[in-house]
Amino acid sequence: MHAPHATGQAGIQDDTEAFDLDGDTLREECGIFGTLGQSDAAALTALGLHALQHRGQEAAGIVTFDGEQFRSERHMGLVGDHYTDAATLEKLPGKAAIGHVRYSTTGETALRNVQPLFAELSAGGIAVAHNGNFTNALKLRKEIIKDGAICQSTSDSEVVLHLIARSQKERSSDRFVDAISQMEGGYALIALTRTKLIGARDPNGIRPLVLGDLNGSPILASETCALDIIGAKFVRDIKNGEVIICERQPNGEVTIESSMPFDEKPERMCLFEYVYFARPDSIVSGRSVYNVRKNMGINLAREAKIDADVVVPIPDGGTPAAIGYAQESGIPFELGIIRNHYVGRTFIEPSQQIRAFGVKLKHSANRGQLDGKRVVLVDDSVVRGTTSLKIVQMVRDAGAKEVHLCVSSPKITHSDYYGIDTPDPSKLIANQYVDHDEMCKFIGCDSLHFLSVDGLYDAVGGVKRDPKNPQFTDHYFTGEYPTRLVDLEAEKGNIKQRSMLREAG
Repeated sequence: MHAPHATGQAGIQDDTEAFDLDGDTLREECGIFGTLGQSDAAALTALGLHALQHRGQEAAGIVTFDGEQFRSERHMGLVGDHYTDAATLEKLPGKAAIGHVRYSTTGETALRNVQPLFAELSAGGIAVAHNGNFTNALKLRKEIIKDGAICQSTSDSEVVLHLIARSQKERSSDRFVDAISQMEGGYALIALTRTKLIGARDPNGIRPLVLGDLNGSPILASETCALDIIGAKFVRDIKNGEVIICERQPNGEVTIESSMPFDEKPERMCLFEYVYFARPDSIVSGRSVYNVRKNMGINLAREAKIDADVVVPIPDGGTPAAIGYAQESGIPFELGIIRNHYVGRTFIEPSQQIRAFGVKLKHSANRGQLDGKRVVLVDDSVVRGTTSLKIVQMVRDAGAKEVHLCVSSPKITHSDYYGIDTPDPSKLIANQYVDHDEMCKFIGCDSLHFLSVDGLYDAVGGVKRDPKNPQFTDHYFTGEYPTRLVDLEAEKGNIKQRSMLREAG
């Protein structure tokens, strides 16, 4: 199927969409952080969330326990907009805290959906936060509402709270395990009780979670970069299917107990953690994200041999792969595009004139490195292609003689239901232009190259993909989902919860 306009100048027809500076990307997932036993738990959590800000920029929340009661601060916006204020942190006393940064993959953007979510249960208070999506959350939500439950958010985490509340187990940790045993999908989840910090990863290990240590206190975080910012030591990755319980004993000592309550299976980490989501300085499942992305560029250079003068990354995502491409190909690496890091999604009220600036608000061409050159332009992924065509045109306007777009991941053909907010499959450029030459023509480049699936597998794990037992989660490239999509099947393609309740303000 071809899109209605197959030229390099075609693109977005809606002005609002055109001004959405991050509209042609895969939306970040979420980031979680928790600590137990540190007197400045809220401040440490705020620092950890700051390091995880790339995983979600719409909202942030922190819940603490001060020995007597739980305290909660949840806000729309960035971590630095709220949690650098001493007055805010003073509202969050205690030696235990969990926090969350959010992009709304499930549930609309509203304060009532900002995590961590908290509830008073018969066994005591509990706060919960997660990264990922439960693929049967709607089914379970309907069941608990039918039984009389009242849901006040559209977040998957609230379903977990209800399942914990309904559990007949005695210990809070057993209730937690009982609840997540009913959930399907890809998730990393943390919970805070009066005495415990609990963490868990889904049985396939789709979403990451790591354990750190800060002067004897346990830290749970989505990525190792959150440990680095507070000077914590990396201990290990939480295993797929593992539940880890950190508990403060009456004498003040913190114990750590691990269990594997589910059938064990090989880990299948989400490949997009390496391609796009994780910070380059993080270590994910024992692999340096930066080195993996360089390897992607190296393999891309081997697969797409281009006679060119300069290799230019589309910053910031394409930079490590462009370095790898340049090293392997011998073509010089230059910063031919400069990114403006101070432009947010709500820069100014977009008039028609401002909308016309498009990607120039975020990227500008470095004419001195592009004029008269044959350019290899390296990006980490192409979703709808609308940003790609604008950047290619910008590079041409700066005098480039040829523009060859090289993408360090395969074509994205399927939606994700494990925490990545991907467009509808019909809006993905790989589905709009099945013919490769037509896709290239739409973007307006001289040639277009995607890294092969085997090339990506080799870059991450050192071997090609095993089609019988894929080593990673890769459904967005292959259509092979690692779990059942219960809600998708039941809702006939509508995975997202619709709600008539709107947050005031």
